[in-house]
Amino acid sequence: MRIKGRKLAISKTVYIFLFLACVLQFSSCSSTKKVRRKNINQVVETAKSYRGTPYRYGGTTRSGIDCSALIFHSFASVGVTMPRTSSEQSKIGKRVPERKLEKGDVVFFATGKSKRQVSHAGIVTEISRGQVWFIHSSTSLGVTEDKLSNSYWNKAYLFGRRVF
Repeated sequence: MRIKGRKLAISKTVYIFLFLACVLQFSSCSSTKKVRRKNINQVVETAKSYRGTPYRYGGTTRSGIDCSALIFHSFASVGVTMPRTSSEQSKIGKRVPERKLEKGDVVFFATGKSKRQVSHAGIVTEISRGQVWFIHSSTSLGVTEDKLSNSYWNKAYLFGRRVF
């Protein structure tokens, strides 16, 4: 009798272990990473679809757009509601060190009089050979891509954030 009860206890333990292993397998990060990658690509492609759109302060359309509206619309394409201003957008997500920036991260700059106040933003589009490329709405060129290593942007750079 005693051996039978022990076998039953061991088999219950095995079943519980197998159940927990299945739960962990089905809740693994791989599917989350696929969704994140798909969303990131959609955000970047939406931003790139605005290339050549002229800059307009407060603009929110393809006839004229500012940097924060570009971010607002790009993230809206995947159902993420961002604040309308770059200053408020700079509070969303997790802060990311420059060396760990990835495609889809949002980068923030101080281009105004205050060297610490967020006044401009862009979306990282590519990391290539150590170079970080980002898309933004430039006052002189409209929606365009630049390198973070460009002396102007490098001096103005404040930090990056990962929204998802």
